[in-house]
Amino acid sequence: MKRAGGVVLPLLEAPGPPAPSLRVDVYGRIRGAILEGRLAPGVRLPSTRTLAGELGLSRTTAEEAYGQLVAEGYVARRVGDGTYVSSTLPARRTGAGRPAAARTPPLSRRGRAIGGAPACLDVPGEAVPFRAGHPDPALFPLDVWQRLAARRMRRGGRALLGYGEAAGLAELRAALADHLATYRGVRCTPGQIVILSSSQQALDLAARLTLDAGDAAWMEDPGYPGARGALELAGAQLVPVPVDGEGMAVYEGRRRAPQAKLVYVTPSHQWPLGSTLALHRRLALIAWARSAGAWIVEDDYDAALRYSGRPVAAVQGLDPDARVVYVGTFTKLIFPSLRLAWVVLPESLVEPFVHARRLMDGHPPGIAQAVAADFLAGGHLAGWIRRLRAACAERREALVEALGSELAGVAIPVGAEAGLHLSVELHGADEREVSRRALALGVDAPALGSFRLERRGPGGLVLGFAALSPERIRAGVKVLARAVGRAARR
Repeated sequence: MKRAGGVVLPLLEAPGPPAPSLRVDVYGRIRGAILEGRLAPGVRLPSTRTLAGELGLSRTTAEEAYGQLVAEGYVARRVGDGTYVSSTLPARRTGAGRPAAARTPPLSRRGRAIGGAPACLDVPGEAVPFRAGHPDPALFPLDVWQRLAARRMRRGGRALLGYGEAAGLAELRAALADHLATYRGVRCTPGQIVILSSSQQALDLAARLTLDAGDAAWMEDPGYPGARGALELAGAQLVPVPVDGEGMAVYEGRRRAPQAKLVYVTPSHQWPLGSTLALHRRLALIAWARSAGAWIVEDDYDAALRYSGRPVAAVQGLDPDARVVYVGTFTKLIFPSLRLAWVVLPESLVEPFVHARRLMDGHPPGIAQAVAADFLAGGHLAGWIRRLRAACAERREALVEALGSELAGVAIPVGAEAGLHLSVELHGADEREVSRRALALGVDAPALGSFRLERRGPGGLVLGFAALSPERIRAGVKVLARAVGRAARR
């Protein structure tokens, strides 16, 4: 049997990449030589005594390296005979040339569709003008959250360390049912609420559980890319429905696809234009859904943040037929990394949603849910929303004033006084060119056209303001004005 001392020892003496320990270094080099075919199956390795003596290692280090290789099946030890490269490993041909590149198996059609689907990608790190998404984390009452978390862990925290209910913690669902009834006009029991990791998960499940491939689905145009992606991946035939100052044009949806199976709508603060769905259109939407046998997916992503008057009640509370899937999230109201959202479901959809949740990721995190439940039940969420509204109203006003000062007649704000962003119509400037030049200057202001299914409608930009101080807002608008000027001169 061929010995490998003349191969292994030079291999281990040569310089190599840094390793956390000598044991890992020896193990890694021998393993690599076996996988690359430099040590063939059946080759005998030097004894640990020889290895340790030649390399100046301790015998224990050599034994531990060989022991790891034995445990993983790369080498085998024969009593009284020695240590050999495992004969069960496939032989590999080696040569001077590089081996041919391995052929990577292709993605499925579904995998390719996922890779090309539109999505709203949340970007980590410091807020950039005018990236929309979430409020300023510096405003959040972290001391209150820390106190509630510490109290939970002292009082039975170990009970939250195990597996939880797929539908979510009962305490949180009960607190949410009370909160939504009081502040959003939602009619539900705790048993109709399922806690999820994000509104995107809710949209994905709603689309997959209610639509068959080829079913028509109304989509606000312009609209939220995450919803569009979820509908496309479910195989829906998207029907763009235009949006104006009164929200989705329900009459146009009826004309284009009267027998659609689902409609996605953001009625309280339309994404991205910011309009509110008028009452007569809400009632028309419900009447159409009844006649067509369709589902209404209501995304209430930031409806609590309205700066003039009370927030508009949810469509779900107007629906007598239990056709509305009502989606909400703590991402906008508490903080993004909490990863908690909810969906209020008609009774017939509860069990399918819960079972699908079990298949996807089991259950929501118990400790986070418990602290969120205490945050709601203790009145802290209501107080935080009041504080957040005041701060966001001030920041929105700063943005409107800065636009009027720096871009008078060019950028005209549209939409209700609500939410974490506003849209502006651009007059006399190319939206995509302005957006491109602004990004090069460090300002993220996506063009309205990037959210459209049909390439028509006034040009504009979407500007998030909630995470920025008034000073940063004013500075950002000055940069935006420079981008508009450069786009006009090109």
